[in-house]
Amino acid sequence: MIKLELPVVKFTAEQTEFRNTVREFLIEEKKRGAFESRCDSWLSGESVDFSRKLGQKGWIGMTWPKKYGGRERSALERYILIEELLTAGAPVAAHWFADRQTGPLFLKFGTEEQKNFFLPMITKGECFFSIGLSEPNAGSDLAAIKTKAERTDGGWLLNGSKIWTSGAHLSHYMIVLCRTSPFDPNNRHAGMSQLVVNMKAEGLTVRPIQFLTGQHHFNEVFFENVFVPDNRLIGIEGNGWKQGMAELAYERSGPERILSTYPLLDELIKILRENDDEEGMREAVSLLPELWTLRNMSMGVAKYLEEGHDVNMAAALVKELGTKFETSIAEKARLLLSQLPSIESAELINRFMAQSILHGPGFTLRGGTTEILRGIVAKGVVSQ
Repeated sequence: MIKLELPVVKFTAEQTEFRNTVREFLIEEKKRGAFESRCDSWLSGESVDFSRKLGQKGWIGMTWPKKYGGRERSALERYILIEELLTAGAPVAAHWFADRQTGPLFLKFGTEEQKNFFLPMITKGECFFSIGLSEPNAGSDLAAIKTKAERTDGGWLLNGSKIWTSGAHLSHYMIVLCRTSPFDPNNRHAGMSQLVVNMKAEGLTVRPIQFLTGQHHFNEVFFENVFVPDNRLIGIEGNGWKQGMAELAYERSGPERILSTYPLLDELIKILRENDDEEGMREAVSLLPELWTLRNMSMGVAKYLEEGHDVNMAAALVKELGTKFETSIAEKARLLLSQLPSIESAELINRFMAQSILHGPGFTLRGGTTEILRGIVAKGVVSQ
């Protein structure tokens, strides 16, 4: 029998105090009108001012070394912060990718010059990143990418395109996975590298892909002889696949994989309680054991990441199960309430339902499709 064991995490008194501090901050910010709660706020809710405010409090890159602007806090303290931001529906999309995965990527593979240049700006909430992975003709087969960078004087010339790129229209830089050597059919993962691309570079074009809500979050990005300096290669040339896969572990296992539609669940239970709907409450709270299980799995992965363990299989499992769970909240709310979902509604429940239902199709795209994630889990099982 294959067993996937993750540590059981218990919060200390100091960590609980930190949670209360974050919660009080968010309550005050909301009272003064700094933000309006929404579902899926880590992708579709952005506020440059709010990101900078979090940076001032030391809540971006909070686990990173102090010499780069971090606070050297624990991964569990960061987990607490993210949980509170997401359950409050706070607008964190602008800095999200830089904080979640770009910073750790630089810390693990970047040069000292790259760390000193990028990390302090990220921690201040002044530098945003997007991630260039998927391509129009590659589908979910990331190894089939064709975007390539060829050597030129002082750097590289980048040509190709990326699709489903979150926040590219807001970011200052993009981490692009591209081919720096010809495709080898016998080793499809070889010859890839990661480059840091300035989003204002000549030859770069960003085109929006709108949600069903009309919101602009996803993008197509085109590169036509975009020059990338030598000092913007991350890690080792040709090691891009391994670096990218290590990066995705941060992307697939966090609380955002289970809490995107939590504001809807919270509002649903509140309304059912007010309506004294016992049958509806039984149906709604049946989601809580699943939430509790996924939360504990996600925290276990966070703990293992901090300790340097390989969590690719566990992270893929959290993401795949989390996607189903987030979608089930919207379906449950639709069946239990006679409401008309509407983005423009004055009622929170209607807005939350609309956001959750209309953003739902994108849940299986970000962080890897269900089929890809199940493939990772299957390979992990076979290897054991």
